[in-house]
This record gives sequence, C-alpha cells and structure tokens, in this order.
Amino acid sequence: MHLGQKIIVLGCPGGGKSVFSKRLHDVSGLPLIHMDNLWWKPDRSHISREEFDRKLEEILQGDKWILDGDYSRTYEVRFQACDTVFFLDYGFEECLSGIKERVGKERRDIPWIEHELDPELVKQVEKYSILNRPVVLSLIEKYSGKNNFIFQSRDEADAWISSLK
Repeated sequence: MHLGQKIIVLGCPGGGKSVFSKRLHDVSGLPLIHMDNLWWKPDRSHISREEFDRKLEEILQGDKWILDGDYSRTYEVRFQACDTVFFLDYGFEECLSGIKERVGKERRDIPWIEHELDPELVKQVEKYSILNRPVVLSLIEKYSGKNNFIFQSRDEADAWISSLK
C-alpha cells in the first residue's frame, strides 16, 4: 500500500488526531506538524491569520509532511496540496471523552496544559457532526483521487496503523 508523503489528519476535537499522527510519524518517518502549535502561543493567544496562512503555505510547499489538525478554514488548500487524507470520523461521546481525558495532561500538540474542560471546545465537539463533518465528507468525494481513509472508531484506526509495522 502506498501511504503518500503529504498527509492530512482531520477529525473532531478529542478524536485523537495528534495521537494517530504521532503513530503515523513513528511508522513513516515523515515530519509531523501539529497545526495547534502553529496557531497558538503558550500564553493562549494566537498569531494572526496572515502569519498562520504564510506558515501553512510554507509547509504545504514542502515535499513531505503530516499535518495534524482540523482548522476548517484551511480544508480546501490542504486537500489540494496533500496526497493522503485520514478522517477520524468518530461520534460525539468518543470525542467528548477524548477532550475530558486530556485535562491536566502535558501534550506535544498544544503549547499548554488544560487544567479544566474548555466550554468552547465542548461546543466545537457538539457542533462538529453538523458543521464540519459534511464539509470533510464532500471534500473527500471531490478529491476522490487522493488516498482517502475514513475510520469510524479508535479501534479501527489502531488496527490499521498497527498493520503498517
């Protein structure tokens, strides 16, 4: 199976995009970029959209990468640039559990530790299946020539990535 060299990993907050991407990086050796680390500063402020777009464009010009993060505003440009898409299409309960489990834990994909559950993040999880999921699925259809992978559960994604070793 041809994995590709330019990979995007999409899905609802709490779905395990960063964990999946790290495992994919470990297996493939491709450079891993967490979009949250591009956008956010350690003080929970963020860079300007223009600066973010410039940094993203530089990454997309590269010949090898894994880009972990949903960032719906940038879906189209990332679909155009990638050769492989992973969509972690998990349900509300699984993603809500994911954001709850990471409270208080240090993570490599974001420059701070969440000390409590963020109500805005909970709202994003609640709205994901209505606002984001249909857009991702339509782009997967539009870019059907890409290597597109859709996983419905963590177990399914884990089994697939374990098969690469």
